[in-house]
Amino acid sequence: VQLQAFGGGLVQAGGSLRLSCIASGSTSRINAIGWRRQAPGKQRELVAEFSSGGSPNYRDSVKGRFTISRDNVKNTVYLQMNSLKPEDTAVYYCVAVTSRLYWGQGTQVTVSS
Repeated sequence: VQLQAFGGGLVQAGGSLRLSCIASGSTSRINAIGWRRQAPGKQRELVAEFSSGGSPNYRDSVKGRFTISRDNVKNTVYLQMNSLKPEDTAVYYCVAVTSRLYWGQGTQVTVSS
């Protein structure tokens, strides 16, 4: 499975960004797919994902602000991020799970105060 992420950038607090992740390869084997992030000096953390059951899961700090969606025809997963806060600044990674974990390249999201 290959994952290509797009859409990061610099935005002011309160602004919005949309990340896209295009999956290719053995996409039929993907059980779960979503986004994780890593801020400077911190560990990587789950942001939002579609679990193996298909339901979306969000970390508490982004609930109500971020929305994960998918287009199965395009093999693309999106992360709409609204009301961004400086603490959302991080490198965002698209992640897919088959029998192993696949990581896409990160995309930088910077939120200025």
